[in-house]
Amino acid sequence: MSKLTKNQKAAYEKIEAGKAYTLKEAAKLVKEITFAKFDPSVDIDVRLGVDPRKANQMVRGVVSLPHGTGKTVKVLALCTPDKEAEAKAAGADYVGLDEYIEKIKGGWTDIDVIITMPAIMGKIGALGRVLGPRGLMPNPKSGTVTMEVGKAVAEVKQGKIDFKVDKYGIVHTSIGKVSFDENKIVENTREFMATIMKLKPTTAKGTYVKSIYLSSTMSPGIKIEPRSIDEN
Repeated sequence: MSKLTKNQKAAYEKIEAGKAYTLKEAAKLVKEITFAKFDPSVDIDVRLGVDPRKANQMVRGVVSLPHGTGKTVKVLALCTPDKEAEAKAAGADYVGLDEYIEKIKGGWTDIDVIITMPAIMGKIGALGRVLGPRGLMPNPKSGTVTMEVGKAVAEVKQGKIDFKVDKYGIVHTSIGKVSFDENKIVENTREFMATIMKLKPTTAKGTYVKSIYLSSTMSPGIKIEPRSIDEN
């Protein structure tokens, strides 16, 4: 095991072994144990009592965080000419169609989200090898394939994220930045967890939320008491 740095040691010393903190305590603590010189993301890891191998236990959804993620999201709108002005007005960084499809075929993926229209998915299907591994393929379930292009662009720019459980039964995503005040971290976490609860599969047996951990990009994880999520 590699030797802990001075800052890592200080971070671990602030976390009480085996303790489950309230959400408010964790939101405060994650700021105290982060010593990075940049502004790291605040991440949440939720272990669920589901079997992701079963289609009827797949947990996937979208959530609009009240305070956004703090990240600058680069959006490409692949749309027909009649939707271009709408996409630009909503804040899309890149707007067009065939020229961007050709760029992506050539390996260009300097974007975070692609918004497109149902009629265009036939053209985009050929980009699966490039977009799929990078998680960039538009999907109706995540709201990125829609006729309301402008609305979809605006929501992504304002902090809408999509997530899904991995093969180990864990949902991992960023819900803010360490520079956020504690209340913003708490409110974003509550909104995310409320969405997770709404998505509970009817076929899931036993405990649904097994554990919740909050961390920053380079910090240890802080265990959260699930019952504290709804406490004022």
